Amino acid sequence: MPLSLAALDDLANAFEELRGVLGSNDPVAIESASARVSHAAAAVRAIGAWRSDPVVADRLKAMLPVLESARVRVNLLADHASQRLSILAAHGAQAAPLTYRR
Repeated sequence: MPLSLAALDDLANAFEELRGVLGSNDPVAIESASARVSHAAAAVRAIGAWRSDPVVADRLKAMLPVLESARVRVNLLADHASQRLSILAAHGAQAAPLTYRR
């Protein structure tokens, strides 16, 4: 397997891992998966001429639904966290248990 396809496989696997841990309440796992995505994306960018290879371009197009679903999930969770913090701010310290579970 060419290096560029292996890098794309690593990127796809990293996004799958990120999607899997986003539903958890484990910030360490989310940070770890995010770092893996960042490293895998940097490896794909470092290849350089991947845009001119039709096989690589096709592989990227096939990966787009996975990448897009992870992006949407991250945005949804960020919005949810923002809403919870707004509720906390609006209600003062009494609302802290709504945001921070113990």
